[in-house]
Amino acid sequence: QVQLVESGGGLVQAGGSLRLSCAASGRTFSNYNMAWFRHAPGKEREFVALIGWSGGGTIYTDSVKGRFTISRDNAKNTVYLQMNSLKPEDTAVYYCAASSTFTTRDVLYNRWGQGTQVTVSS
Repeated sequence: QVQLVESGGGLVQAGGSLRLSCAASGRTFSNYNMAWFRHAPGKEREFVALIGWSGGGTIYTDSVKGRFTISRDNAKNTVYLQMNSLKPEDTAVYYCAASSTFTTRDVLYNRWGQGTQVTVSS
């Protein structure tokens, strides 16, 4: 089984950048598809980005296309989310999650990190 720990969140001005990291424990990390979700106050949890187990496939929600990039390093058991041109509406707690299914549906993810706060000021 895999356990996930996010890092890299913080406070940034609009237009700035942050890189989130999600470190996984366990030897089976490379078997999992990995995704980032976010949860803003007063809103439902939202899918952000997904990367397949081999890194060969990615999906992004429309609002982050061209600004965010998901990547993974299976040798380091880590998945990343590079976030550029950040906007105030990107403010949320960001979670990484693992699934054996290549899916954007959060209910199919059974491993979650504790989350990291991203705050974008205007």
